[in-house]
Order: sequence, then C-alpha cells, then structure tokens
Amino acid sequence: MSNKPAQRRASPKNRLRSQQVRSFRSLIYHHYKKCRRDFPWRHTSSPYRILVSEIMLQQTQAARVVEKYASFITTFPNIKKLASAPIRKVLQAWQGLGYNRRAIALRCIAQIVILSHQGRLPRNYDALLRLPGVGPATAAAIMAFAFNKTSVYLETNVRTVFIHHFFRTKKSVKDSEILPLIEQTMDARDPKKWYTALLDYGAQLKKQRPNPSRRSARFATQSRFEGSNRQLRGKIIQTLITKENQTPAQLARLLRTDKAMVLKNLEQMKKEGLIKKHALRFSIL
Repeated sequence: MSNKPAQRRASPKNRLRSQQVRSFRSLIYHHYKKCRRDFPWRHTSSPYRILVSEIMLQQTQAARVVEKYASFITTFPNIKKLASAPIRKVLQAWQGLGYNRRAIALRCIAQIVILSHQGRLPRNYDALLRLPGVGPATAAAIMAFAFNKTSVYLETNVRTVFIHHFFRTKKSVKDSEILPLIEQTMDARDPKKWYTALLDYGAQLKKQRPNPSRRSARFATQSRFEGSNRQLRGKIIQTLITKENQTPAQLARLLRTDKAMVLKNLEQMKKEGLIKKHALRFSIL
C-alpha cells in the first residue's frame, strides 16, 4: 500500500520551473514567519488529537472548532475513551459544531482503530481513506499533520492559494489542474510546516481580496442556515439529548415546527445511525 495518492503527471503547460517553485515557497514561508496563526491542535503530535481536529474542521470554520476542541478532548482524552463512549455523550460534546454525522463517524473510527489497528491510527493514506468520514483531504491532512509524511493535500484554503497564484484570470479552475501544482511545490522535507503555512496564507488571502476560490469549478454558495433543514436537524438532536423518547408530534410542539418535516428528518437520522425508534418514540442511541 502506498503512503500517498498516486502522483499526477503535470502537463507541459502546468509544469513549473525550479525558480518558480523556489519563489513560491519563499513567499509562503515569508508570510508564515510573520503571520502564522495559533490553534490548540498545532501544539500536539498526538495522531488522535489531530484526527479529532481534522474531523471537526470539515465544513466548519477554525474559530468555531477552537471553542469545542478543548472540551471534547477533555471529555474524551484518548481514542479508547471515545470508542467506548455512548453516542448520546459524543453528540452532547459535539453540540455547536453541526453536521452531527461527523461525530458518529469519529466514534466509529475510534472503534475501528481499537479493534483493527491495535489502538493506533493508521500511518498509511489508503488505510486512512477506508475509515468512515475520511475523504482524500482529511486523509492527506492526517498524513501531513500527524505523521509529517508527504501527501497531496487540497482543501479550500490551499485551493485559494493556487488559484490566486497560478490561475490569475482563469474561471472554473478544476482540481485536476491544481493537484499537479501541489505535488510540484510541496516541501517534502517538512510537509507539516509547509501545509500549515499554505493554510495560513490562504486564510489571509480571503481577508484581503474577493475569495479566489469563487473561480473554482467546485465553488458553490452555501445555503442559508437560519430556517434550514440543517438547523432543524440540529435542534432535534439537541432536544433528544435532554428529552428522551419523544414522538414526532411532541418534538414538533417543542420546536414549534411542522410535524411532517420533523418526522421526515427523524426517519432519515434513524437511517444514518444518529437516533433509534421504539414504537412511535425516538431517542438518541
């Protein structure tokens, strides 16, 4: 098994000269030296803690993750504690981060690691990719930040940097065009430092100018949260954490919303393994 994704051969038009690579790295590291950000997960070498931070950071801004990370680690200080925790307790610790399926996936990862990997997070990209809730970006991030191993890491801030510098006027930039450039510019001597610096530079670019990622072929405006189905799902989970065995009608009254919408979401969350149903009542697993 490989420790990183198969390399993508750059086309002649995307092949960088050595001077371009040196100049680009110098720019990124210069910014990092002056303006590096500080997050609690950057002060640990624990693969478990980095796993927690990376799952939390999926589709969630770093500032929100900071608020929950420390308390989650205090509640579940190691992978064994998380693996044996009741789902109710995990979801309770997760409240405020949204996308509760990530919490279930994280607990499932912990159980798989205990049962199949002797309690140690895999150091192999392909093995990481087989874990629930772990896609290419998360697997590559864990490779870099937990093990300081080379990986082709592409997420929104990294995408922002490469579109800004290498696709100044192009629209609908495909990830397949960016990935060879990430491979060519990667600092294999210290992937952890390199990707940390890239993330910080990308975050700064978003503050200074219109987000270059809007020119990505993957760009899509996120739907409004207030009044959304995502918000309703979160409220249902939050209510069931404190009030067990509720019927759809009871939840609809408590949440002051439509019973049919509540029932639809309850059935979907049951399929996802977030909640259970007994007779006509629902509760956290």
